[in-house]
Amino acid sequence: MKTPSYHINIFFSAEDRGFVADIPDLRYCSAFGSTPQEALAEVVRARDAWLSAAKRVGKSIPKPRYRPAIYQVAK
Repeated sequence: MKTPSYHINIFFSAEDRGFVADIPDLRYCSAFGSTPQEALAEVVRARDAWLSAAKRVGKSIPKPRYRPAIYQVAK
């Protein structure tokens, strides 16, 4: 099965002194890295683990729905 294409946010956390990556559609799926690339690689691993665990226990897999405000068009 192909992995759904979820939006990934990456931002610098001054408090943590590093980069945080998260996937809003997957509750509590986030990761940390010293660089944006490291945070991205870690959150991809976290996503794969999240999806694998959800499938194993029979939890439904959410469809990608999150869209950052920058991509939303005012009507």
